[in-house]
Amino acid sequence: MHRSWWMENGPGCTVTSVTPAPDWAPEDHRYITVSGCLLEYQYIEVAHSSLQIFLALVGFIYACYVVKCITEEEDSFDFIGGFDSYGYQGPQKTSHLQLQPMYMSK
Repeated sequence: MHRSWWMENGPGCTVTSVTPAPDWAPEDHRYITVSGCLLEYQYIEVAHSSLQIFLALVGFIYACYVVKCITEEEDSFDFIGGFDSYGYQGPQKTSHLQLQPMYMSK
């Protein structure tokens, strides 16, 4: 009862409907015979799945490469200070309160 798209639409396959369908066949399925295929559908499904896995692996490796390239870029341009070689240093905080050592008497 396995239904495969490749079983009916494989290269060189000829599909013939069988009527009347046997009693054990589900009503929502058509009962067919397939002949003349160049390759069995199992081999085509395995090749199709292997190609998808290969493409996914290539895509993952390329995505890792792109992320590596993006994260390794040196940001030498300082958006706030222009092309300042020392980088941006914010204003220094000035304290209005002077800290003095505190002596405790006994």
